[in-house]
Amino acid sequence: MLKELGIAAADNKTGKLFEQIFPDFLTIEYDNPSDYISTMWKRYENLPDRTGNQNGRIFEYLLATLCIREGILPLYMSAKVAFVPNVIFDLMFYTRECGPICWSVKTSLRERYKQADLESIALKYVHRKAYSYLITLDVKEALSVKNKIKTGDVIGLNNVIVATSSEFDELVLDLKKFDFEDPPTVKVIESNQIVTKDKVKSIKGKQ
Repeated sequence: MLKELGIAAADNKTGKLFEQIFPDFLTIEYDNPSDYISTMWKRYENLPDRTGNQNGRIFEYLLATLCIREGILPLYMSAKVAFVPNVIFDLMFYTRECGPICWSVKTSLRERYKQADLESIALKYVHRKAYSYLITLDVKEALSVKNKIKTGDVIGLNNVIVATSSEFDELVLDLKKFDFEDPPTVKVIESNQIVTKDKVKSIKGKQ
C-alpha cells in the first residue's frame, strides 16, 4: 500500500514491516495528531525483533500517513528543490502563501540538528518565505535546539517540535490554514527578446 500511495519508493523491507505493524493506519481512531504518533510509535517499539536502523524510516512513514489522515496533501517525500543542490528533504509541502514548507525528520537529534539547519538555510536562500521545521521524538534535545533558535545559534529552522507533544497538534492545525498545491514549473530563463537559430536563418534567407 505504501508504494501505491507514493510513501515508499519500492517494496523495501521497512515498508513491508510498516504494513505488517500498521495495516489499519487508514482507519485507526485517534484524538489528535500527537496521539496518532504516540500510539503508533509505541506499537512499533513493542515489536520484539525491531532494529534501530529502521527507526528513522518508520517515523517518516508515520508522519506521512498522518498527513494523509489529516488531508495535508500533496506531500512530497525525499524531495529535491530546484536551485538547492545536494539536499534531499524528508517531507515537503508547497503552499500558495509561502512556497515550500519542510519537515526534517529525526527520531533523535544529538548533532543532527546542524544538518537540518544548514539545509533550511539553503532552502530559504532560494525561497525566502519558506518554513522549515525539525520534527523529532527527542524531548530533551528538542529543548536544547529551541534555546539555540532563540539565541540565534540556529538560524535556518523555524522551530523544533516533538511529534508526541501538543505543540505538534498546533503545527498541524496551523498547516491546515494554508492552500496546498503543486509547485510551479521552473523556467530557468525568461525573456521577451530571444535570438534563435530559426530567426537568424529566416533573416539570412531574406537577404
